[in-house]
Amino acid sequence: MQRSLLARVVIGVTFSALAMQGARAEAAHYVKTPTGYLMVLRQGDDVIASLEKLADIEKLPSGSVTGIGFMRDITFGFYDFGKKDFSPKTFHDMEIAGMTGSIAWKDGKPSVHLHAAAAGRDFNAVGGHVLKAKVGTGSAEITIIAHEKMLERKVDPGLGVNVLQLE
Repeated sequence: MQRSLLARVVIGVTFSALAMQGARAEAAHYVKTPTGYLMVLRQGDDVIASLEKLADIEKLPSGSVTGIGFMRDITFGFYDFGKKDFSPKTFHDMEIAGMTGSIAWKDGKPSVHLHAAAAGRDFNAVGGHVLKAKVGTGSAEITIIAHEKMLERKVDPGLGVNVLQLE
């Protein structure tokens, strides 16, 4: 009888530990690397929100971003300087051929600036400023190179857009 009870306890503890490891693995979207971070996002994850969250949690002063992956939805924007606003266009089920950008700060919050090129099933490519991106089937792999200097974005009065400040 005691053996049976002990076996049940051991099995229960083992399954609890495995469940906790699974939950941690599911929650961990990035790992620290010698140069910054490697982020792996899964279906439904918001790329920009995930990068902002990493910058906030890790207190990342600034960084450079590169990535690839499959997006369920991606909205590109072309900036119209006359209107001082983006003209957006959303695409579905797109493979990111290359994504690059930066992470800085604006008004005390992380500010992510991304551009990408993506192609659909027809192999026609589109690209531009990334306004929104949700990961589709599969994943997105993003490398963040951390910089030591805190960088901020401020609106350039002449242009009317946010510009990365180096001072």
